[in-house]
Amino acid sequence: MGRAQRGGDRFSARQSSRRQSPTRRAVQLAGLALLVIPLTTGCSVEEVLRFGWPVGITPQAEAMRELWTWSAVAALVVGAVTWAAMFWAVIFHRKRKGDDSVPRQTQYNLPLEITFTVIPTIIVAVLFAFTVNVQNYVDIDAEDPDLRVDVTAFQWNWEFEYPDAPTPDGRPVSTLGTSETIPLLVLPTERRIEFSQRSNDVIHSFFVPEFLFKRDVFPMPEVNDQDNVWQIDSIDREGAFVGRCAELCGTYHAMMNFEVRAISPALFDQWLSLRQQVNPDTGAPYTAGEALQRLGCGQLCTPEAYTTYPFNTDRTHRTASQPVTSGS
Repeated sequence: MGRAQRGGDRFSARQSSRRQSPTRRAVQLAGLALLVIPLTTGCSVEEVLRFGWPVGITPQAEAMRELWTWSAVAALVVGAVTWAAMFWAVIFHRKRKGDDSVPRQTQYNLPLEITFTVIPTIIVAVLFAFTVNVQNYVDIDAEDPDLRVDVTAFQWNWEFEYPDAPTPDGRPVSTLGTSETIPLLVLPTERRIEFSQRSNDVIHSFFVPEFLFKRDVFPMPEVNDQDNVWQIDSIDREGAFVGRCAELCGTYHAMMNFEVRAISPALFDQWLSLRQQVNPDTGAPYTAGEALQRLGCGQLCTPEAYTTYPFNTDRTHRTASQPVTSGS
């Protein structure tokens, strides 16, 4: 009798193990997927933790990326706890065959309801505090920036002026875009830069995707009660980055591009010095492209934009995306 009882117990244990095996198997597969998917997609740990956030080139962009990463991690933790509680209730508290009893009711459990109210409130408060902290950092304007740039938007192009760098005729160094020429906004790396912006007509928007930041460009910002001055701590690496108008502003809004050319501080000082001099070949101050070409620093000193190109604004052309070519 005792041997039969033990055999029955072992059989019951095996049956119980079989009943639990689908749950255990699902957990094992989920854990394996979490390990295998990032490895098989060729993503680095940094790319995985970026959660789709694009790569930025300023400290402000990195601060926003960190906020996004930790917000996503917090959301995943909350989701995991919620899913675990849900599946626990589904698996271990499902209705059994032949059991018609009413589950224990907790709708008037005051401690439980307080817990379910306080925890979400704390989560929201923490996220709000970190968001405000990053927002304040992005919007801070420190005194005495290393470089000032005045940005003027108009239908449908840009002008960039360096007010602290006068040319021989007394006017500030400036770069003016045209329908045939993409304006180059040349900036130094490793320096704090302040931008002041305004529009000559309608509302535009200054947007460099690698800054992960854009700001509307208003006409008469002082009348429209807009803070039109903002800064970046630095640009972290050299390169050429396309800039765009991100506010629908008229017929050629999509063509209203510019190019940021980020070069080393030493090269930028040489470039700005050349912009303040007269080009002996033309008898006029060096243009942005001519000064870059004189520096001879490879592709970074290409005299024309190469991340974007001007469009043909001739309305008789049927192909809207046809670029301007020589002789057109």
